[in-house]
Amino acid sequence: MRIAVVGATGRIGAKLTENLLTKGHSVKALSRGGPALDALVAKGAEPFVGSFDTGDGELGRFFEDVDAAFLMVKTLWAAEDFHGHYPAVALRFFDALRDSPVKFVVSLTAMGSELGGNTGHFQGFHILDQILNRLRDIKLVHLQGGWFMEDLSRWSDAIAQHDRIGFTLAPDVKAPWVSIQDLADFAAKEFDTPTDQHRSVKQLGIDYTMSEIAAMIGRALGRAVDYRFINPNDREVETVFRERFGTLDRWVYDNNTAAALNDGRVKFPDDRPALPTTIEEFVEDTLRPLIEKARTEGTKPETFLTWCSQG
Repeated sequence: MRIAVVGATGRIGAKLTENLLTKGHSVKALSRGGPALDALVAKGAEPFVGSFDTGDGELGRFFEDVDAAFLMVKTLWAAEDFHGHYPAVALRFFDALRDSPVKFVVSLTAMGSELGGNTGHFQGFHILDQILNRLRDIKLVHLQGGWFMEDLSRWSDAIAQHDRIGFTLAPDVKAPWVSIQDLADFAAKEFDTPTDQHRSVKQLGIDYTMSEIAAMIGRALGRAVDYRFINPNDREVETVFRERFGTLDRWVYDNNTAAALNDGRVKFPDDRPALPTTIEEFVEDTLRPLIEKARTEGTKPETFLTWCSQG
């Protein structure tokens, strides 16, 4: 099968591209260029320079000679256009795909993308799904991923300095977590045996509370690590965030995300595919070395996460 991969040099796209090439697929790799794209070309990928996130390149030609496609949108964490980014990219996908020969698409979306309303981070993925669903002649898998285990590294400094994780997710709320490798492997298998369904949803992630994750990290480090819940409705917390770490728009965006999880609107059902990588394994193999490195590097500029993790 000839497959077009969006974001081919990113954390997920690179692993997926290498996996597909190993399986014998032909891969057309979209990237902004550079050594990472060169490395994929050396392994057999066909390069295509451009970006659906920015609109750069001859994007109308990207899908013109392929059978299938993998789509993903760059996640925005900085103070950018949270609300307009996902619809803009989705419309670029739609325009490039509607007259293409593509018959099968795997789209990386997010937990909660089936819900409308003010769900923060998940709201953009809802819009993405709705726009892609208008592609009537394409079979489409919405691959809903949980939080990436790799993003736990954002707390490396906080754990190194304070033996604590601070966050706005309620301590008894279970949220799904998935490793990037598992996600890429699962996506690759979807291309091996494309679905006959016009629309389908696959949900990936293993449920953990933040308190459980903190305890697992503590066991791996050999010392206690606890979880500190930061109430997003606390005006003092809001004031600190807006004065030192971000904008009002970002505060509202993050609070809507936390609320959608804390009140139970966003969650996965229990009947999900089994995944090989657990948090315990990820912490031992990947996160613990990052925390130990952070302890040797000394104090770094404070972030909102390290502020949240103080006593």
